[in-house]
Amino acid sequence: MIESGQLLLLKQRRFAPFFWTQFLGAANDSVFKFAVTLLVTYQGPAYTSMSTATAINLIAAVFILPFLLLSATSGQLSDRIDKARLMRAVKWLELGIMLLGAWGFAAKSFGILLLCVFLMGTHSTLFGPAKYAYLPQHLGSREIVAGNGLVEMGTFVAILLGTLAGGALIDTGEHGHLYGAGACVALACAGVLASQWIPSTPPPDPGLKIDWNPLRVTGSNLQVARESRAVFLSLLGISWLWFYGVLLLTHFAPRPACSPWASPSARSRARACRAGWSRSAWCRSARSG
Repeated sequence: MIESGQLLLLKQRRFAPFFWTQFLGAANDSVFKFAVTLLVTYQGPAYTSMSTATAINLIAAVFILPFLLLSATSGQLSDRIDKARLMRAVKWLELGIMLLGAWGFAAKSFGILLLCVFLMGTHSTLFGPAKYAYLPQHLGSREIVAGNGLVEMGTFVAILLGTLAGGALIDTGEHGHLYGAGACVALACAGVLASQWIPSTPPPDPGLKIDWNPLRVTGSNLQVARESRAVFLSLLGISWLWFYGVLLLTHFAPRPACSPWASPSARSRARACRAGWSRSAWCRSARSG
């Protein structure tokens, strides 16, 4: 049970706007990505000529790519720029991405939706370092654990609710993709509003020179991390957690045949498979009899 002192942080301006900003962003990531995954799974031919398995794995890979390439650079930006200002800019970026994504949903363009998945991954990559560096500047030493706990709880609850909401919206029927687009834009607008209340958070190194070579700065950061066994093992543990989570969610979408509004070809294949299985079972029972 969460202690009452921990919950008091949710009533304070130094924490609450930041908490809801990151909560809404995590939820929007999940709604959008899972909605696109389900559309490709259920109505693949209307969106792309790729096989369903290839398209689903491509969605996951494109979302993760910015984390691999830009995380270290994002950390430098967080050290150089006021974190409140950076988070507000990222929220405006999210709104622009979702407006583009709404167009992709309406046009049933897999290319636009895939681009938006990549951009949402970039949005999360830019937000992540600022999110973790924000707390030590606004919470006391005795509040850090409580604040981190609330943020992590909020992130995973947002992912869960976003995944459920994305599936529920797409499953509403013929216009499910439009409902999903509307929900994503609404969440982005709410995130922009919440971010306006985040208090100023001065950068620790405003004169830092940004290294725009993602491979070089990532390698440099890994070298620094390896100097501390605890830090390096923590990185490996966290990376494994997210890798395993993404792996499960990527293959979580139900089979196309289960949907009443799946494409006719998917339903035909499913009926053929069921018919073939039934005939095979009848033959086996006849031979055994």
